[in-house]
Amino acid sequence: MPASQVPDPDPFADPDEGLPSGLHEEGPPDEELYELDFDPDSSPPDGVDAWLADLPGPVHEADADAIAAEVPAAVPEALAAGFLHADGGDGRGFAAGGALDMMQPGPTLAGFADDAWTDGLDRLSDDELIGALCGWRRLASWSAAGEVAAVNALASRRAAESRSGGNRHLAEHVDSELAAALTLTGRSADRLLELAVGLAKLPGTGAALADGRIDWPKAMIIIDEVSGLDDADAAVVEARVLGDAPGQTTAQLRSAVRREVLALDPEAAIRRRKKAQKDARVETWTEPSGTAALAGRDLPPADVIAADKRLDSQARWLKSHGADGTLNQLRARVYTALLSGQPLETLLPPGAAGQAGGGPAADGPDNGSGGTGPGCAGGSGPGGHGGTGLTVPPGFGGSVNLTMPLASWLGKSDAPGEAAGLDVLDAATCRDLVTTLAAGSRCRWCVTVVSPDGRAIAHGCARGGPGPPGDDPAAWLSAIKMRKLETGDCTHERETAAYRAPPSLRHLINIRQRTCSFPGCRRPAVRIDHDHTIPFDQGGRTCECNCSPLCRTHHQAKQAPGWHLEQPEPGILIWTPPSGRSYVVGPDPYPL
Repeated sequence: MPASQVPDPDPFADPDEGLPSGLHEEGPPDEELYELDFDPDSSPPDGVDAWLADLPGPVHEADADAIAAEVPAAVPEALAAGFLHADGGDGRGFAAGGALDMMQPGPTLAGFADDAWTDGLDRLSDDELIGALCGWRRLASWSAAGEVAAVNALASRRAAESRSGGNRHLAEHVDSELAAALTLTGRSADRLLELAVGLAKLPGTGAALADGRIDWPKAMIIIDEVSGLDDADAAVVEARVLGDAPGQTTAQLRSAVRREVLALDPEAAIRRRKKAQKDARVETWTEPSGTAALAGRDLPPADVIAADKRLDSQARWLKSHGADGTLNQLRARVYTALLSGQPLETLLPPGAAGQAGGGPAADGPDNGSGGTGPGCAGGSGPGGHGGTGLTVPPGFGGSVNLTMPLASWLGKSDAPGEAAGLDVLDAATCRDLVTTLAAGSRCRWCVTVVSPDGRAIAHGCARGGPGPPGDDPAAWLSAIKMRKLETGDCTHERETAAYRAPPSLRHLINIRQRTCSFPGCRRPAVRIDHDHTIPFDQGGRTCECNCSPLCRTHHQAKQAPGWHLEQPEPGILIWTPPSGRSYVVGPDPYPL
C-alpha cells in the first residue's frame, strides 16, 4: 500500500554529523517533538488503614504476617513500600513488577510517591525511578479525571438551575465561573468546559483516565476525534480504540481514532473537516523565547502538502547555492520571504546571488525533476492493498508519500488513506491529491500486499498506474512482480556484502517500516537513516533482518552507553534503555 520511491541521499546533509567515527548513514539531522506533562497535585492517605483499600487483590487478600515474612529484615529498602510484592513478579516497591509499579492511582499511591520524592529520588535505582515516574503520570491522569468531573458537575448543576427557573442565563456563563476560579482566559475556560462535557459522553474514556491507563492528552484526542459522531457511533469508536490506547503515543492514538471514525462514518469526518475549513485563518502569537509565530490554521490538507513541499524545494535550492543554516532554518526564511514578497535570491550570501541564474524556478526542484510522490493503493486477495510513488509535478518541491487502498482510489470504497506528515486522510482528499500528483511526467506506482492485521508481507512496483477511477485493476495487478518480505526466520535472499544497502533493499525495508523504529516516533522512513541493528563492523548483516529506519536522534540514542537494541526477526525491534526496561516495536499497520 504505501508507495515509496527511495529518494537520492540529501546532497546537503553531513552524513557523518553526530555519529561516531566509522559510521556513515544517510538522512538529515532531526529534532523530535515531545509532549507536555500534566503536573499532579496529590496528598498522602488519611488514616492509618486507608492504604489497604487500594492494594492489588492478591496482596489485599494475603495474610499480613506472610507478607512481612517475605522481606529480608537485614536488607534496607529505598522505599517505605518495599515490603509489598507483586503476585508472580520479581520487583518490589516501584521496581518493575512491584506493587507500586502496578497500583491504580489514588491516595495510597500518592502517599508512597510523595514519600519517595520527599526522601530523595537519588535513593532510587533507575528501575525504581522509572516506576515512580510512571506512578506520577497515573496520578496526573487521576487528578485530571477528578478536575473535569468537577467541571462537568458544575455545568450540570447550572443547567438544572436554569431549567428550574431560578435564572435561565446561569448555564450560559459556566465558562466565566471557571475562568475566574482557575485563573484562565475565556478561551481556555471554554475549551476545558467543552472537554468536560465531551468526556461525560464517553464513560469508557473517563474510566481509563481515572484508572491511569491513559493520560489527559490521550483523552482529549478521543474526545476531539469523535466529536462529529452521534453518541452511539462515538461509543463504538471508543470501544475499538481504548484497548490499545495505553501503549500508543498521542500521534498513534490520533491516527487510530481517526481511522475508526472514517471507517464508521466517512461523511461525518468530511463534514467536520469542511466545517473547520470555514474557520480557515492565519494566526500570530509570541513564543516563550521572545520570538513570534505565524501559522495558517484549518487549511485544506492537499494545499498544506503542496505548500510544505514547495518550502522544502526552495530551501534546498538555497542550500545548494551557498546559503547558510539548517534545512529547517532555511524553510523558515523562505516562508517569511515568500509572504513578504522578498526575492529568494536576496537570502543568498554576497556573491552567490549572481551565480544562481534564474532563481529556483529555473534550476531548482520546482521544475518537477525529482522527488517521490503518493502511494495509491492496490492489492489482491484478502487484506491485499497497494500504494504508489509519483514524481511530484511543478508546484511541488519534494517527496509526498501517500498511501491508500486501491478500492478507494478507484472510487469503490471510502476507506481512508494516509500521508506522511498529515497522517490519516479521508478517501476524497486522497483522490484529489493523487490526481494532482499523477499529472507529473515521472511516476512510480507500487503495490503492497498486507496481512489481515495490516502488516506488509509482499511488495511490487510498476511503471504505470492502475488507470482512472472505474477501471478494472486486475490486468494491472497481474503484470506486477511481487516480492515476499522477510518475516520470522530470515532467508537472507537479498543480503548484500556492502555496508550501504542498495536502493531496492532500502525500498523494501521502508515499505515494511514506514516510520522510525523507535517507540512512538513518526519520522517517515524515506527521510532518515538506515541503521544496522548489529553494527556492520561487528559482523552485522546488510539485510532485512538487521536493518531498520532510525531518525538521527534515535540513531544516536541507540549508540549511547547503556542502550541496547535487538531485532530478533525482521521488523521486530526490542529497545532496552539504561533503566533496564524493554520496549518492543513492530511495523505500523497499513490502512485496510
